[in-house]
Amino acid sequence: MKRYWLASCVALAVLGAAPAHAQWAGKGQLGWVLARGNTDTNTLNAAIDVTDTVGDWKYLMGGAALQGTTSGTSTADRYDLYGGANYNLTARSYVLGAVRYDDDHFSPYAYQATASIGYGYKFLDDAYTKLAAEIGPGYRRQKDRTTGEIEDNAIARGAINFEHSFNAATKIFDKFLVEAGSDNTFTQNDLGLTVKMATSLALSVDYQYRHNSTLPPGSANYYKTDQLITTSLVFSFGPPPPGT
Repeated sequence: MKRYWLASCVALAVLGAAPAHAQWAGKGQLGWVLARGNTDTNTLNAAIDVTDTVGDWKYLMGGAALQGTTSGTSTADRYDLYGGANYNLTARSYVLGAVRYDDDHFSPYAYQATASIGYGYKFLDDAYTKLAAEIGPGYRRQKDRTTGEIEDNAIARGAINFEHSFNAATKIFDKFLVEAGSDNTFTQNDLGLTVKMATSLALSVDYQYRHNSTLPPGSANYYKTDQLITTSLVFSFGPPPPGT
């Protein structure tokens, strides 16, 4: 129960910071695999990302879920939530606050929750290509699934966000995140390609790489690295971003 209370705080923190007149816009993704026969398999992946820009403030919020069962046995059960706010210092630079919560029932960590502040800079920011990097200090709490021990430590957070539009219909993106602490360094990279079929509808192929540098004692049955490839239907909603 405590895990889900922490997850709710992530969402409420961002919503509470946003102005009352915020008009969220973003995209949702949904993918589903259903197999029946010699093996009954269900796999569902879903995600949502929303943003709102008010003056020099930009608010971000999102989440993802992955669930899978084979012959009635759970094979995947993961939930991720994130939130944040950026404040523009100049047209290129900004300061930020970010929170992230990860709950994976098949990870050696029952949950990982982080909060951080930092500085970001947009190296490229035009109609076709965007490239931004972020760095700053933070704090992480993670729980050992085997022993129930909770670890708290300071971290250094870094992120690189890239996207490029080949044309009006095709876009590639790559999002890299690292949270480095004395007991563990978590890295995640999301690489994807989206192809529009209509104004608000697209197909997406995504590859996700996640890695923990150190596993808790007694985690011999777990791996340090997880990889996930998904295909999804993407739908956009809300008013278009300023300038589009």
